[in-house]
Amino acid sequence: MSLTEPTIIGALSPSRAGDFMTCPLLYRFRVIDRLPEPPSPAAVRGTVVHSVLERLYDLPAPARTVAAALDLLEPQWNRLLAEEPAYGEMFAGEEEQAAWLAQARAMLQRYFTLEDPSRLEPAERELYVEAVLDSGLMLRGYIDRLDVAPTGEVRVVDYKTGSAPGPSFEAKALFQMKFYALVLWRLRGSVPRLLQLMYLGGGGEILRYAPDEADLRATERKVQALWQAIERALDTGEWVARPSRLCDWCNYKELCPEFGGTPPPLPERQPGDTVRRTRRVPRAATDEI
Repeated sequence: MSLTEPTIIGALSPSRAGDFMTCPLLYRFRVIDRLPEPPSPAAVRGTVVHSVLERLYDLPAPARTVAAALDLLEPQWNRLLAEEPAYGEMFAGEEEQAAWLAQARAMLQRYFTLEDPSRLEPAERELYVEAVLDSGLMLRGYIDRLDVAPTGEVRVVDYKTGSAPGPSFEAKALFQMKFYALVLWRLRGSVPRLLQLMYLGGGGEILRYAPDEADLRATERKVQALWQAIERALDTGEWVARPSRLCDWCNYKELCPEFGGTPPPLPERQPGDTVRRTRRVPRAATDEI
């Protein structure tokens, strides 16, 4: 009997899963309609800080200092700006851009209060991973850093440039990490030993969680249920708006029925690109994949 891979029925990343859980209509605008969004200073700053931390580990261990990280900041910003000149339009003037860069510098300095990069040798950085579940649903995303101990135990690390969530929001924050752990488990056959979220905003904080197989099976059931809900919305054309405090930051308020708007006609398009990726894909400032 020949073994064949399941037909891919769709693809889901932690970001897009989070969109649907936050507001199905937001998911529709981003994934189905693919409506453009203006660049977010916070998201672009996060991309620049991630880029610096990725390249910091290209340096020899003794050279991974605060000064070295700060020296990398402006070159990485200029590189990103050359690739996406529209990012320069986020600022009203040079003073506003300088304040934005100062916040990025503070985040990089805060990183060094949370761990010593000279004592680490990551196994992977900015690792793109994907796995297809038995149902045919592809899970995919980028892992900021993967650490592997001499004993083989794996730690999944994600950098966040916001502040740490309160206790009531920790489960939502950990969903992304459990999603990555599920993908790694399906790919490698072993459960990561530790999930670590490093918050570089506020006062700086680390959130750690040790998953087990029961956690990851529950995460798989949750992801499957999310996809079934997405498929129902595709079949019915009903994408429900879910108002919350996050609406204040939504770029689509003028199109939302909750605010008197009218969504555009639905296009005939399936969600996401379900083609397998065989090479590294550049990560966007929006973490959109």
